[in-house]
Amino acid sequence: MSTKNLSQWLTYMGSIHVSAIDMGLERVLPVAKRLGVLKADLKKKPTIFTVAGTNGKGSTTATIAAICQSAGLKTALYQSPHLVSFTERVRIDGIEASDEALILAFEAVESARLAEGLSLSFFEMTTLAAFWLFKQADCDVWVLEIGLGGRLDVVNIIDPDVAVITNIGIDHVDWLGDDIEKIGAEKAGIIREGIPVILGSDSLPNSVYEAAATHHAKVYQLGKDYAYLAKDDGWIWSSASLTANLPLPKLSLQNAVNAVAAVQASGLSIEMNAIKAGLESVQLAGRFDRRVINDRQWIFDVAHNEDGIKFLLKQLTIAWQRHLVKHPDAKLYFLFSMLGDKDVSAVLKHIHLAMVGDALPSASWHTAAISHERAMDIDTLTGIMQACVPDIDMVVYENLDKATFGAIDASHPQDLIVAFGSFHTIGEALIALLGKPY
Repeated sequence: MSTKNLSQWLTYMGSIHVSAIDMGLERVLPVAKRLGVLKADLKKKPTIFTVAGTNGKGSTTATIAAICQSAGLKTALYQSPHLVSFTERVRIDGIEASDEALILAFEAVESARLAEGLSLSFFEMTTLAAFWLFKQADCDVWVLEIGLGGRLDVVNIIDPDVAVITNIGIDHVDWLGDDIEKIGAEKAGIIREGIPVILGSDSLPNSVYEAAATHHAKVYQLGKDYAYLAKDDGWIWSSASLTANLPLPKLSLQNAVNAVAAVQASGLSIEMNAIKAGLESVQLAGRFDRRVINDRQWIFDVAHNEDGIKFLLKQLTIAWQRHLVKHPDAKLYFLFSMLGDKDVSAVLKHIHLAMVGDALPSASWHTAAISHERAMDIDTLTGIMQACVPDIDMVVYENLDKATFGAIDASHPQDLIVAFGSFHTIGEALIALLGKPY
């Protein structure tokens, strides 16, 4: 029996390897083989969905899983990072893995790692633990979110039956390359010979199409092979084989559309009522996540790059106009911070344009440095904010806990507070509001 609790295991696994990110599969494959989690070693052959892309992976994987679960399939879902508790990353039939189950999985991975005499990163260890749990549970479907890139990400040791690439933008240039074609090639590394590939954008780098052609993949692309039309009370799905009226999800509609395309291409026997039920039930923390907490109206969104912020603004401008109908005197507040390796200026320029164009009003900004080794220091962050948003109304705090409650103290119940900028920004805000786990 383990002498470590979950928090101690997570701390220990973060200390094993020389770096938090170490791209490559050479070290992890022998450990995966020993654990028996590679697809060829599984007695029960699940249907595997693997989702890569710059933005929208979480919403897409959550929707695929919700649809499959609604169809009565035992469904595993692996996502990262988490917002509040590590257990959010590993779910079976919508239920987060328990501390006890994760500890057993960590013990199994550690035993296999030591037997192979190899060092693994935190993400490699925890991903293998998730796969071990999915194997033990004999799941019918595995829905897997790529952590970083695709080709060299540990999730890519599992051969998918359906690959999804949501979109391609400039992000993680230190790891994936400094131009769109290199990044596209890395993300297209999840494609396997002859499988269906869902391309969730109407425009992608040539490197993605080249990879699909090389692997003789069956490509289904948004705007070409399937499409959607949004309505006030739902949306219309259309493809060569099917037209259907479907309910609006609580998540991004475009990502939900791509999830439906993936399910349709999988060959699984899933009826339309299961697709509708999945769309109605799916939810995901931190993705245009509307909540009322402490008598305040919040939107939490993990948008942290240029594509992500454009997507957030598209939804926020509509939501703000609807908010004003109910609360004509409402004011807008931002709770904001970002990591040091992100392009803060590119994000803020879109916010400023929305304000200049009157899509959004001038907002009151509440900010502090993220409590993370990759956080942007507060002086640099506020300097960029002042440069990108002229005459910014900004309050700076010692930490995000205080910034969160500062936004509450400054606002009123009819106002809207939007928290964004990073998974870590949202995570720290939610922990401050809801209580600290581990």
